[in-house]
Amino acid sequence: MQINLPGNVKQIIEKLNKEGYEAYAVGGCVRDSLLGRVPNDWDITTSATPQEIKAVFRRTVDTGIKHGTVTVLLGKEGYEVTTFRIDGEYSDHRRPDGVTFTRELSEDLLRRDFTINAMAYNDETGVVDLYGGTEDLENGIIRCVGNPDERFDEDALRIMRAVRFAAQLDFSIDEATRDAAEKHALDLKNVSAERIETELTKLLVSGHPEKILDMYEMGITAIVLPEFDRMIETPQNTPYHIYDVGRHTVEVIKNVPATKVMRYAALLHDTGKVESRTTDASGRDHFKGHSVISEKIADGVLRRLRMDNDTIRDVKKIVFWHDYGIKGDISVKSVRKMLSQMGEDYFDSYVQIRKADISGQSNYNLDASMRILEQIVGYHDEIMREGNALSIGDLAVSGKDLIEMGIKPGPDMGRILRELLDKVLEEPSMNDKQKLMEYVTKVCLEQ
Repeated sequence: MQINLPGNVKQIIEKLNKEGYEAYAVGGCVRDSLLGRVPNDWDITTSATPQEIKAVFRRTVDTGIKHGTVTVLLGKEGYEVTTFRIDGEYSDHRRPDGVTFTRELSEDLLRRDFTINAMAYNDETGVVDLYGGTEDLENGIIRCVGNPDERFDEDALRIMRAVRFAAQLDFSIDEATRDAAEKHALDLKNVSAERIETELTKLLVSGHPEKILDMYEMGITAIVLPEFDRMIETPQNTPYHIYDVGRHTVEVIKNVPATKVMRYAALLHDTGKVESRTTDASGRDHFKGHSVISEKIADGVLRRLRMDNDTIRDVKKIVFWHDYGIKGDISVKSVRKMLSQMGEDYFDSYVQIRKADISGQSNYNLDASMRILEQIVGYHDEIMREGNALSIGDLAVSGKDLIEMGIKPGPDMGRILRELLDKVLEEPSMNDKQKLMEYVTKVCLEQ
């Protein structure tokens, strides 16, 4: 099969070939091209040593020369060119202690993780597939190159990568590969949190996030996300639910937009049900206050995964508010207060997770739950149309106005502004400068 190589990639390969070296596009770019996808990047492998690569090209950067990688610069673009190599021992189950350069492509391909990532290509030779990658692509199989025990013993992160690729490509994992992954799952303790987060995120935002259940069955989440295992083990004996907490969570993940924030919010929204679960005399389960507990657990999980602060903030906000309106005791006034506390910017995310949460439940009172959500959306739209004040910054009076009234900046001013906002949230018509200043004079200053 012919692969359409980008011009610069083709130029690098042909220049190395002209100098007497083998050179190929390799790995994920070949896999994606064969699948009819557009590769994100193009890796090049060659029989030339790093010094030989540097001698062929005028502009290079030693990005990973110890492991055989030189970045070749063409115009403003950089392309990683790596020497054929054999990896040494993996004492930390993550990176080789050292590498040995080789002139044999077969030895370089043998060290790679999965057959679908162990193919090479150039225009002259075509696809070089020594380990059955094209067949596994056709059959939708994730299979280790060579001995799966050896591949996972070398690099434990490959265990998560196997499931992640299965989720991204909608493939199944070869039985021997799956068995070896289960056997080596404990080695994931040696992998950094940042790399765990990268693989988990790619799985969650994939087209098949339900593959997280494969991670559970293979013992992976027990190591990297034990909170998920506890959710799976927590039943929901209530007419509103047909799944345990974990499998309900999977349904919610599938039904929110495939963004990092929304998928993590869905993953963590019910983690607090494990701790909050109580069972009444009739055998019915209750999960009072689980949103508050879930927010705290979400904070811990995301910090453990070394997540950035913006993502942590956004996920926690959605998790905390995801259950708003579940009891149906809402009004335009209560929605105003909810928007003020939550922040109007998060309302769309709230609606998305609320819809997904409802869709992951039983049919019991399903229509009523959706009507409540529609009512909340209607109140929101009314509040937006009327331009109701939702924050201190929306008030018709400012700190400067209060200073002119003789109120000094500090705790008292903050208290008064919060009191004014509470008043305006109750009565939007109060957001008038004269009315608010009269209220300050008659009520706030007399306290």
